[in-house]
Amino acid sequence: MKAISLDELVAELNRVHAGNVLSVVLYGSAVTHDHIPGVSDQNVLVILGSIKPEDLRAAHPLAERWNKAGNPLPVYFTREEISDAADVFPIEFLDMSERHRVLSGIDIFQGLTISKANLRHQLEYELRGKLIRLRELYIPASHSGERLSRLMMDSLPNFTTLFRHALGLAGSAGSHVKRGIIDQVGARLGVDVSAFLRVLGLREHAKLLPLSEAESIFAGYLTGIQLVIEKVDELDLERV
Repeated sequence: MKAISLDELVAELNRVHAGNVLSVVLYGSAVTHDHIPGVSDQNVLVILGSIKPEDLRAAHPLAERWNKAGNPLPVYFTREEISDAADVFPIEFLDMSERHRVLSGIDIFQGLTISKANLRHQLEYELRGKLIRLRELYIPASHSGERLSRLMMDSLPNFTTLFRHALGLAGSAGSHVKRGIIDQVGARLGVDVSAFLRVLGLREHAKLLPLSEAESIFAGYLTGIQLVIEKVDELDLERV
């Protein structure tokens, strides 16, 4: 099966969903300087006027080619769902609205508003859930430096995304680059970020560590995440 480029994907989406496409959007690290070719995802959002099973079936061959090229499957929404679901998925929609490029059609995020209260609730929920999951995954990874290194490297993007939203709630929105976010966590939230920076270095250089060194970094990594959660829990939204 022949690989498909981003431009080809957009053209084929407009062909497959002829007359029903309102917008095709690229979002996430692919539109920032933080993108790592071959590592970072190319995330595509497709907004249709209406979505029926036959619309999704029609997209199957195209989506399969895109997925086999190493990309996540396109995400489908209607225009109404974007506005109606903003209170349920504030992190996802805020992230998309701040880091996106319209490839075809209208800018679906123009004028979208996100509640700070809803954002705070989801942010703490996601942070605590991912911390619990990280502890679970540590158990089988704890005997291998390679597995533990990969666990930290693989989990870092999700945590830095959440850290960025924590900084936004604290009134320090700024960088979308992982290193910048981590530096701001240290400066604004007063958290020791040395372990986060070490893990970022491992990710950037695809470096795997011996178990003893990985264990030492993981201890600081876990503590740092816990401290960020405490800071989020303590935020007074009336004063930021």
